[in-house]
Parts: sequence; structure tokens; C-alpha cells
Amino acid sequence: MSAPKRRVPAAQRGARLTRRTPRNGTSTGSTPLRPGAGKHATLHPDAPPAGPHPVELAGLLHELTVRLLAADSLTQALDRLATFAAAALPGVARCSVALITEGGPLTAASSGQTGQTFDHLQYEGSTGPGLEAARTRAVITSADLTTDERWPELAEAARADGLHGVAAIPLDIRRTAVGAVSVYPGRAGEVDPEVLVTAMALTGQAEVLIGELHRREALTEGAEVDRAVGVIIAQRGCGVQEAYAILQESAQRLGMDRATVAIRLVTAAARNSG
Repeated sequence: MSAPKRRVPAAQRGARLTRRTPRNGTSTGSTPLRPGAGKHATLHPDAPPAGPHPVELAGLLHELTVRLLAADSLTQALDRLATFAAAALPGVARCSVALITEGGPLTAASSGQTGQTFDHLQYEGSTGPGLEAARTRAVITSADLTTDERWPELAEAARADGLHGVAAIPLDIRRTAVGAVSVYPGRAGEVDPEVLVTAMALTGQAEVLIGELHRREALTEGAEVDRAVGVIIAQRGCGVQEAYAILQESAQRLGMDRATVAIRLVTAAARNSG
């Protein structure tokens, strides 16, 4: 006689995300985040399982992968990430992405009709939920940006832009950049726990994809620089080290990055030789 089938409690039916502990120490398992957790999102031990269905989440991660890997540049990838997250996350009115590369300026992207003033003041003043998430590598939440005492200088901008709560998720590109993905709900209060879990999953996938884009850009930049050095050697009859120094000096004098100067030099040489 076969053993009777074990009944699965209703609360446990459906899909749950596998529990893991990310770098910021916040568990992102199937248990939803407790509303009103304050600065750092925490878990409510008695809350029922929640989270997106694995099939739906897999579909979102696949679509995000396709869109970001097809981007022609890092800036375009960030634009696509913000647009995709704003459209894919239920109840989210705006998504903004900020990324700070080593030794470079802040690169930002956003999707949504409101929030431009808020983001501008946040980046200009180097303070706000997105930048705090980037600095602390922790999820930063707020139920009401117009009264949050951590960023009083942003309260008026939040009120004018019609922003309510926010969840800022750290975006950590290993060895190259730090940043954050910030999602703003269209209603008052904190971001819905299930939406936050999905947003964290999308952000984790984006970290891997943007890291790959960084690697590709570095390879492309290296190839362009090598070609430009070859042109300088041919034109001036100098050695390799001197050619690199000439290229670097030209970049500093023009106030441009070395890769851009290299591309222009190679293009000009090809035009003149034709």
C-alpha cells in the first residue's frame, strides 16, 4: 500500500525564492520584508511566504539579460535598466539608477514622469537614499520622503515631484563601480515587500550584466588605444612608451578621456590616408 500524499499547507503553495544572504547581510528569502523597517530592511519572522512566482521571475531576468547585453554602451544599459524596472515592477511610478565608476563621474538614468528635481538635488548635494545605498551597500527604505529626517534638504523636491516612499538597492559592480537602483511607489508608504524582492533580484542580475559590459568596454578601449599608439609611432618615429605618453598628454590637454582621443586620432589618420 502506497504512503498517503503529504498535503502542502496553503500558505506554502506556489513559488518561493531560495533564501540567501547577500553582501549587506539582509536576508532576501521568501519571507517578506517587514513594513516600516526604517533605514535597513529587516525580516518579520512570523510573516507568511511571499515573492514572485519563479517562472515569472525567470522571464523577467531573461528579458533584462537580453536588453542589457544588447546595449551599445554603459549609458544605454543604465537607461534600459531604469525603463525595464519601472515597467516590470507593479505599482512603481519611477525608477532611477546611479553608478559611480572608479575615478569617473556619476552616471545616472531614470524612467518616470516625475522625480527629475529630486534626483538632481540628490546627486548635486551628494546626499539621498540612492547615494546612501551605494555608500553603505545596504537597502535603504523610506515610507515618506517629504518628512524623512535623514534628508530634510530633499523634502520639498519630493513634495513638488509627487514622490512618496522609496527603496534604494545597492548596485555593486565588482572592482569597477558602485551605485544604486531606486524604485518609487506610486502611492504613499513603503515599496510593497514582494515588489522589493523582485527589484532586488533584477538588481542582482544587472550587477553581473553591467560588469560584463564594463569588461567589453575595457577591451574595446584597449584596442583603440593600441591602434592610436601605432599611428603615433608611424607619424613621429618614436618608441612605444613615448607614444603612450604623447597620447595621455593629448588627452589631458584636450580635457577628454584617452579612448576618445585615440578614436579621433585613428579616424583622422584613416581619413588622411584615403
